[in-house]
Amino acid sequence: MTISKSEQLFSRAQNSIPGGVNSPVRAFKSVGGNPIFLKNARGAYLFDADGNKYIDYINSWGPMILGHAYTPVVEAIQKKAADSTSFGAPTELEVEMAELVKSLVPNVDLVRMVSSGTEACMSALRLARGYTGRNKFIKFEGCYHGHADPFLVKAGSGVATFNIQTVPGVTGGVSNDTLTCAYNDLDAVQQLFAENKGEIAAIIIEPVAGNMGCILPKEGFLEGLRRICTDEGAVLIFDEVMTGFRLAPGGAQERLKIDADLVTYGKVIGAGMPVGAFGGRLEIMKQIAPLGSVYQAGTLSGNPLAMIAGYTLLQELKNNPGIYTELEEKCAYLKAGLQRVLEASGTPFVINQLGSMISVHFSDHPVTDFASAASANNALFNKFFHAMLRRGVYLPPSAYETWFLSNALTQEDLDATIKATEESLKEIL
Repeated sequence: MTISKSEQLFSRAQNSIPGGVNSPVRAFKSVGGNPIFLKNARGAYLFDADGNKYIDYINSWGPMILGHAYTPVVEAIQKKAADSTSFGAPTELEVEMAELVKSLVPNVDLVRMVSSGTEACMSALRLARGYTGRNKFIKFEGCYHGHADPFLVKAGSGVATFNIQTVPGVTGGVSNDTLTCAYNDLDAVQQLFAENKGEIAAIIIEPVAGNMGCILPKEGFLEGLRRICTDEGAVLIFDEVMTGFRLAPGGAQERLKIDADLVTYGKVIGAGMPVGAFGGRLEIMKQIAPLGSVYQAGTLSGNPLAMIAGYTLLQELKNNPGIYTELEEKCAYLKAGLQRVLEASGTPFVINQLGSMISVHFSDHPVTDFASAASANNALFNKFFHAMLRRGVYLPPSAYETWFLSNALTQEDLDATIKATEESLKEIL
């Protein structure tokens, strides 16, 4: 029996990397089997170590809006690398990048670059605590804001995938300051504020959740959070690591017409490079050092390669807003096709979609929060994932992850995905 190169690499990797992967969900533990090792990608396609080709619906978990190896981004990185890969000192490019972000997101007065989405969320929470003088904050079950200690209480994404309910190393004191409730449950939020009067610094939320599948906010939910934060003197933080610059040039804030006090970014803001950012109202952001006493720092913050990659991508999105219309049309076409073949299969299903984010849940009830996502037939999703993979369609290896479309997808790619879905359902049902 021939062993694939991916299998060989995975076996080798386990001798030097925990679990053979550098991020848990990549291990395929939830869906079963061994991970595929990728070699290169272009446009809408991935190519693995064995030369197999896949239509990509992960897109590096969101940032490849225009597809992999987008030529202007690649060329900009190559040119900038000749100047040095890092300075650890200010550059004009950082200023231009911050100005570009501000032009796309009008309610952001100041923006601080960091090196990851996790760092952005961690820093935004620290800032909210420093600004308000309070310690507690509210997060929502199934929302994932990175792996900083406070956020690993009832988190979604990889934590949910591995069914890890409590995380060793996270202290009781940290957990006690983390208040949780169900996504889309405004009454529960109001109750938490009533029970913790004057103690809650912030609410942090994925305005469109992507770490328990694609979960949309119910009508009035985000508006209610905005009103509560204003009334209670708390900071509303939108985690737009996934939605930022993807759902609209101004992200979920623009798409849903809700202004947060602070917003966090990652992934897209660096066109796939290791980067993140947080920004918001001047009154709050001026508390960050060196203007204020809330400390945050990073040698690689504003790294020139990450900045030029992100600047090139965001400038393209700003100059060509029709990209968002094209993405939405492609996602709507995919949704209609998936719905058609799923209905014909007779299996219960729910499709959640907004913009270029979409997820399929094998469920006979609406999927509006983590509990409803977890009660779907996720064992069937695991079979579906592998059946699609065998047909050259690369989906997120977890029922708890949204799919992301890139504008590099063609009509033929979408039709091939719909056909693969039909064939996969016939195989697994």
